[in-house]
Amino acid sequence: MRRSVARRLYAAVATMAVAGATGVVLTMPEASAAVAGGATGYATQNGGTTGGAGGQTVRATTGTAIHTALCNRASASTPIIIQVEGTINHGNTAKVSGDSCNTAAGVIELKQISNVTIVGVGSGAVFDQLGIHIRQSSNIIIQNVTVKNVKKSGSPTSNGGDAIGMESDVRNVWVDHTTLEASGGESEGYDGLFDMKDNTQYVTLSYSTLRNSGRGGLVGSSETELSNGFITYHHNLYENIDSRAPLLRGGIAHIYNNYYVKLNESGINSRAGAKAKVDNNYFKDSKDVLGTFYTDAAGYWQVSGNTFDNVTWSARGSENNPAGPNPTSNTTVSIPYAFTLDAASCVPGVVAQTAGANKGLKVSDGSCSPTTPTPTPDPTDPTPDPTDPTPDPTQPSGTNLSLGAGADGSSKASGSSYGNVRDGDLSTYWSPAGSTGSISVKWGTATSVSKVNIREASGSAIGSWRLLNGDTGAVLKSGSGAGAITIAQTSLKKLTFEITGSTGTPKVAEFETYAG
Repeated sequence: MRRSVARRLYAAVATMAVAGATGVVLTMPEASAAVAGGATGYATQNGGTTGGAGGQTVRATTGTAIHTALCNRASASTPIIIQVEGTINHGNTAKVSGDSCNTAAGVIELKQISNVTIVGVGSGAVFDQLGIHIRQSSNIIIQNVTVKNVKKSGSPTSNGGDAIGMESDVRNVWVDHTTLEASGGESEGYDGLFDMKDNTQYVTLSYSTLRNSGRGGLVGSSETELSNGFITYHHNLYENIDSRAPLLRGGIAHIYNNYYVKLNESGINSRAGAKAKVDNNYFKDSKDVLGTFYTDAAGYWQVSGNTFDNVTWSARGSENNPAGPNPTSNTTVSIPYAFTLDAASCVPGVVAQTAGANKGLKVSDGSCSPTTPTPTPDPTDPTPDPTDPTPDPTQPSGTNLSLGAGADGSSKASGSSYGNVRDGDLSTYWSPAGSTGSISVKWGTATSVSKVNIREASGSAIGSWRLLNGDTGAVLKSGSGAGAITIAQTSLKKLTFEITGSTGTPKVAEFETYAG
């Protein structure tokens, strides 16, 4: 805004810079291999936002590979889920051509396309000095990624300086569990973290962290560009931001359960006829967190349940209309979708546990207790048996046939062992090297099995799975979550439990098998 945030950056930023030079910031917790839960807020309207659900899943470790995945589709609307791991930067992001894409070098270009999910997996996805540009596109999901230090001036530049930017007839975008950050303000070369303009509608930003920037984000590029709206912001952390948290020009925004810390000049800036419904947010150590600022084009707000902790307010003037010090509503806003509010008092704690990339995709259940949602199964996996889509809750009885059998599987995480799943000890476990993998129990002679019991170790988060006949590869059952599983009695030498999705690190303590 009018002054740089660089001189006010936390000491942590310097630490991050050193870590980035040594590669330390790339060491992150395990992330989900599949999109968890589903879209929320305004992204559920106008037909909903499902991204690449139902399409092929591909893995990408470079920006060029992301573009290649888009360009290799049958058409610009063919659904696709792109799982991203590693650092995406200018050096590995080239333009790729094709009939189903319109890409550019030095930016992740989602242009004139639809039905795409980009999700960070494994050790994490970091877009370093490289922005994500969504233009003339619809039905896009971006989840569990970090985008940092995108510049509009200096070197290198990308995406006009926006971490994530949307423009030109964009519809239905869900951005979830992301970390968007800069290292200063406009004078240091940075622009907005999350910008929407030129007819962008039906967008949700959820469980994300926006920090250390002059500008959090805008909706509308000028006082006369009023074609944008229907935006939801919930359970986000805005930290050390000068202004635009967000800036609204026209349209409607629903802003709830966000945690704002150190808004240095202004926060929610409703202008030019915009209407903001502002529910149960927590504002701390900030200035002018709600109102109409830097213009005489009035905006409006409906407020309820917010907490203002050490918030200061400036005096009113011709181009300055702060809502405080005692904010009251000056409009009403009708919200068309269902939502559940956490109390403002617990928002700092809930947001600390859920907001940002690599947080295990945890969400709020509306009672101030973060939970881990069951991920949407990989759409390339077979559909669960419609007559019995969930594991049998009845615990099997009889002799556990896995005791004394053999075991093997895909790459295992450090400190775990294949044999731990058939040793009868719940304190030991097998864990894959990533968030997906397979573990097998095997016998020297054909063995008849009709029930399986998967027991998780503490802290595990098994999501979607398939149970396979290890002899033939046939899928015997698929579903989600650990527990008892009933199958048609099958004689085999090898039985495989394949984890196809998880919200964190799956840990199988016991893979029990029973004859009946």
